[in-house]
Amino acid sequence: MVTSVILIKVERKKINEVAEQLAEMPGISESYSVSGKYDIVAIARVANNEELAELVTKKMLAIDAIQKTETMLAYKAYSRHDLEAMFNIGM
Repeated sequence: MVTSVILIKVERKKINEVAEQLAEMPGISESYSVSGKYDIVAIARVANNEELAELVTKKMLAIDAIQKTETMLAYKAYSRHDLEAMFNIGM
C-alpha cells in the first residue's frame, strides 16, 4: 500500500466543494480543510505508485478549482492505531 499526503491550493470560494469531491474520490481516505499556505490536505491510500499517479495527474487534475498540489509519500507510519488493519478489507 502506498500512502501519501497531498497538500492542495484551491480557489477560495471552492474549498468546501473540492474537499467534498476529494472525500468521495476512490483512493482518497480523508480530506481536511486547513489553515496555512494550503487550503486542503488529502490523505491518499492506494495499492501502488501507478494508482497514485492516476489519482493525482488525471482524477484530481479534472477538478478545475485546484490550483496547485504538493504530494508527499509516506515511508512509515508512527501511530498508536493499526492503520493498516483499519484500511485492509481482506486483501
